[in-house]
Amino acid sequence: MSTKHAQGISRRSFLAGTALASTGAVLGLAGCAPKENKGAEEANAETGSTSSDWLGSEPTVQESDIVETIDTEFLIVGAGTGGLFAACAAGEEGIETFVLEKYNGGVVRDDVGGVNSRLQQESGYTMDLQEYLLDMNHYAAGQCNLNLHKTWYEKSGETIDWYETVLDQYGVKLWHEAAEEKHETNYKHRATGHSPAWPEDGSLNGFTVLSDYAEKTGHVTFRYNTPMVKLVVEGDKVVGAIGKGENGYIQVNASKGVLVSTGGYGINVDMQKALQPHTTSLYGFNSAQPGCEGDGIKACLWAGAKMDDTHSSMLFDRGGLPADSLGGADCGVGTLFWMGSQPWLKVNLNGERFCNESGTYDFVLHSDAQQPGSIHVTLWDADFATYAEQFDMHGCSRLFPFDNGAAPNIPIQAVMGMNEELAAKGYIQKADTLEELAGKLGLPADALIATVERNNENYDNQVDPDFGKEPFRLSPVRNPPFYGIRNTGMLLCTMDGININTQGQALRADGSVIEGLYVTGNDSGGYYSMTYPNLSTGNACGRTVTFGRMIAKNLAK
Repeated sequence: MSTKHAQGISRRSFLAGTALASTGAVLGLAGCAPKENKGAEEANAETGSTSSDWLGSEPTVQESDIVETIDTEFLIVGAGTGGLFAACAAGEEGIETFVLEKYNGGVVRDDVGGVNSRLQQESGYTMDLQEYLLDMNHYAAGQCNLNLHKTWYEKSGETIDWYETVLDQYGVKLWHEAAEEKHETNYKHRATGHSPAWPEDGSLNGFTVLSDYAEKTGHVTFRYNTPMVKLVVEGDKVVGAIGKGENGYIQVNASKGVLVSTGGYGINVDMQKALQPHTTSLYGFNSAQPGCEGDGIKACLWAGAKMDDTHSSMLFDRGGLPADSLGGADCGVGTLFWMGSQPWLKVNLNGERFCNESGTYDFVLHSDAQQPGSIHVTLWDADFATYAEQFDMHGCSRLFPFDNGAAPNIPIQAVMGMNEELAAKGYIQKADTLEELAGKLGLPADALIATVERNNENYDNQVDPDFGKEPFRLSPVRNPPFYGIRNTGMLLCTMDGININTQGQALRADGSVIEGLYVTGNDSGGYYSMTYPNLSTGNACGRTVTFGRMIAKNLAK
């Protein structure tokens, strides 16, 4: 089996496993008045919460309750994507590092975004900084710190190059997902993604490689099954943290600093309902990693840090629902529908088309909020594989090899198998006539038939006068059997967090630095708002690892 083929299979297995392990728009504006640095109770009042709900009071741990004290230079909380890159960099620099991890091990995301890596340069792909920053500002509606994006843009290439070198030592190839636009598109794609071709047997993954590499430096120690309880603050400085292990509380004193990288609060639906209730109506499938419960963000807030005033999540249009469900974060019946991000014909529960389906992944979900039930229905016909290739999608929605041969996250053949399973379980509905399909999906048949006829007319004319979808992303629903599924959002992670500067240091409400406290990844803020720029592949993972590595290397100076 070729390496490229193995990459597609192994990444598909990882994603499917993640989906099975998971259970399964933006509100929360906290006002416009300038804020002072406040304690937990006042911070709750600003977000409309009380000290008894999502934030609560900082736990009290008596000195007599601490059964173990550890002295180190650098403490990392969370052995996931950002924490492991930081641990490896710290170990290389000879910094004595201790890593607290909530479970037996963390998860490292595969799609790593970067600019000007060796692989990207070899593919001939280039980006313009000012154009990129303008794009990020548009996606965030101006509610982001562009200096953070600039830092990633300038430093991410070195991080990708380092990762490529490390993976090579373990016999793993890193691919740049190179693909040039072949058509004029409504939204520009940026080929920033880099993905490892993990062995098919599952013997290696991001966690096993990076934790092994970090330990082999001789300067990094991991302590598993030990979630952080709180940070230790002396005066105005964070000097360590307290975790709870199997035998009781342990205190880790860190002379150089503490990095919080615990993955946000994607699993904590109660916290989402308090901070971004609108989001919880837009997804029915939660693929966030176990353990991402907001522990790190809460600890930073108790230590005096400031959180973003706007709260948002990374939502992809890949949640599938049974034909009798309206979804929502608490529905419990959502599943992974990988093909949802393709620009098929999508209609509301009245059988009417209501948006341009060829947008970024969550645009249709935000449009759903204006529709009955806050969901949509995705439709396609027997020739869907032909049209999927014609769509020329990029990033993780691509179903065919990239221009340089890099495998997609999940290839079309695997998607076909996934769709068959969804049909067998009653998610995807199949019918020989549109009338029959409408009945199975709970749609008015007359309206659906009229919508399909209009859609097919647009395809035949190669123009969409209704919503402006690009001609190459139009597809008819003409040849039976016909297929449809109630489609909702899939939550990957939360995107709001603690305000940081370009060095990754946590900030108070007045902009002052909290000495000794660093934050990266989904625990950090100031980077995204409103929506996620998924057309810059691996953007979130890329900034996470870039800042994690940068923070560790800066501590060595």
